[in-house]
Amino acid sequence: MATKLFYLDDSGTVDTGFIVYGWLEIDIIHWAPALRCWLDFRKKLYNEASIPADFEIHSTKFINGRDRPSLDSEWNKSKANRRQAAQDALCAAAAMPGARFGATYRQTASKGSSYAAERTAVYEATLQHIEQQLAADDDHGIIVMDGDGSDPSYQREHRKLKLISRRIVEDPWFSGSDTNQPVQVADLLAYTAYQTVLKHPGKGFMWQWWDQHLPAPTLLAV
Repeated sequence: MATKLFYLDDSGTVDTGFIVYGWLEIDIIHWAPALRCWLDFRKKLYNEASIPADFEIHSTKFINGRDRPSLDSEWNKSKANRRQAAQDALCAAAAMPGARFGATYRQTASKGSSYAAERTAVYEATLQHIEQQLAADDDHGIIVMDGDGSDPSYQREHRKLKLISRRIVEDPWFSGSDTNQPVQVADLLAYTAYQTVLKHPGKGFMWQWWDQHLPAPTLLAV
């Protein structure tokens, strides 16, 4: 029996109709070496690209050429540099000891409050998937999610789980991606999974990243 940490973030937009939740799963006994692996990557990224280790890699902005991640203004102008760095980041995540990777998704035509309700339904399905996985392994898990906890729908979904049998412990623990490195990994996973299922013509360079750079990742339509 073990305790698993699930670092989770979402992606997708109402305009495309996609809703995606991506996560990084780490056995708690591997937490320190997994984080060490990622921090070594951030150190390498600083040495090679002058991107400070405390700069938040927010995938939508980073990959698409927004913000100024590097202290080198010439580096920032190159989308090829950014794309290579994002792929290197996925490879660094793949090298984390004991790490596993997953995402759930749904496409909907709903708008407004109906789209928000669909997001909640996808999160509920994500919880059920993780619950089943934990039960099969006789493990327990904790979800660490990007954000400040101001959206009460997440807590409500956790509290719907039957206490006598649930494997996910507590409400989600919220932590902003600007200060939490594994949550930044989850953001990259969610965005990569989103581009994998969206297949936007302008993002063809990302279509194969999910399977190309991650070992046996889960990508589940719910």
